[in-house]
Amino acid sequence: MGRAKWKGPYIEKNLTSVNTNDSISNKKMSTIFSRNSAILPNHVGFLFNIHNGKKFLKLRVSEEMVGHKFGEFSPTRVPFSFKKKKK
Repeated sequence: MGRAKWKGPYIEKNLTSVNTNDSISNKKMSTIFSRNSAILPNHVGFLFNIHNGKKFLKLRVSEEMVGHKFGEFSPTRVPFSFKKKKK
């Protein structure tokens, strides 16, 4: 079940402080552990490090990503492939 519309999108509190006046000028990178936080329009152009459970993946937010969640852009699983046997 999705989140109620009257509540608005879920955003972790430290992500709201990402967009202060000093960080807008240099667009510095910030780390995110909250994959379920929504991407807001004022995050566009910023570079984020998103934790996928093992390592951090770099993500530059574009306008098409607004409204989605950070976790959608950092895969946690590796595609499976069979190993070739040596003869």
